[in-house]
Amino acid sequence: MRISIPAAVLAGCTAALLFQPPAAADSSGASAPAPRTSAGGGSVTSVPLTAGGAVAPRATRAFELLGVVWDGAPDVLAKGSVRVRTRDAATGRWGDWHTLEADALDGPEAAPHGATAPLWTGRSDGVAVDVHPGPAGLPRGLRVELVDPGQGAVSTDAQTLPERPAAPDTASAPRPGIVTRAGWGADESIREQGFVYTGPVKAVFVHHTATATDYACSDAPRVIRSIYQYHVQGNGWRDIGYNFLVDRCGTVYEGRAGGVDQPVFGAHTLGFNTDSAGVAAIGTYTSDEPPQELQDGLAKIAAWKLGLTGRSAGGKAQLTSGSDSSLYPKGKVVEFAAISGHRDGFATECPGEALYAKLPAIRSTAVRLQGS
Repeated sequence: MRISIPAAVLAGCTAALLFQPPAAADSSGASAPAPRTSAGGGSVTSVPLTAGGAVAPRATRAFELLGVVWDGAPDVLAKGSVRVRTRDAATGRWGDWHTLEADALDGPEAAPHGATAPLWTGRSDGVAVDVHPGPAGLPRGLRVELVDPGQGAVSTDAQTLPERPAAPDTASAPRPGIVTRAGWGADESIREQGFVYTGPVKAVFVHHTATATDYACSDAPRVIRSIYQYHVQGNGWRDIGYNFLVDRCGTVYEGRAGGVDQPVFGAHTLGFNTDSAGVAAIGTYTSDEPPQELQDGLAKIAAWKLGLTGRSAGGKAQLTSGSDSSLYPKGKVVEFAAISGHRDGFATECPGEALYAKLPAIRSTAVRLQGS
């Protein structure tokens, strides 16, 4: 719900920034920063936060997703806080404050810098950011990334991979229909062009994107493009972090490029990206119940992906921690359920209490799909 409250009430902020559209320059006369663009009209605008509790009104372009990034270690804001408010572009009303998860969450084992989880805002034209440091202090280079997903890149590649039956006399599951990267309008020019592969996928980690839950399923490609642009142009990752995404209607989307049937090395579960795949449920499922269609979509893609190498969706997998920032020290061998939640490998609420509680049912459905 959005409420009309003056956004200038930012007392006690350690670092803050307020955008007041549609002015073309801030109060000092400085022009709004130029965005990094992508095909189909997408863009990411990076704007630095002022230090020392200043509030600096500036112009902003329209955006639909945002996140806060900084230079240095991903966990420098641990035990600190990052809050944001946005202004609805259609009504001009300011919404409530939202807290962004500021610890290292999804990501590669060696992230180029720190970043919060992104927040899907819908069409917005104003934002306020309030950062309070943790014990390590305020990081350098604090900035907010404003993402406009645009209409998406146009491609002649296949838009959807159709459903395919399971191979006879195997433990594999049917391949669900998968919307390809061309189908959700990925601009392939912004990602790194090479592919990186890991060993055979032993486990699937389930996530939620911590974005809005009540979206229209027809808007899911916009959400995915926004996350993609934030991961690449904001966070500096080689591609979107997740291997697959599933919307609330159960539609499965291809995530990181490199082949849906290949063990593409993702950036989804810090410390356990090796020999695993990450599947993200689009939405926030802390208290919102995940629709049955979403659960079924997660089960279908997990069953198929694990079945490619004969792995039972109801089994166990041993993975070796690749980072001391995970729940386990680097080098420790940990046993996971073949379908696990992000929180099983990292100190996070992800994939949300409500979705995490559904994992046993999702495993059971996946086992049935594998015919085992």
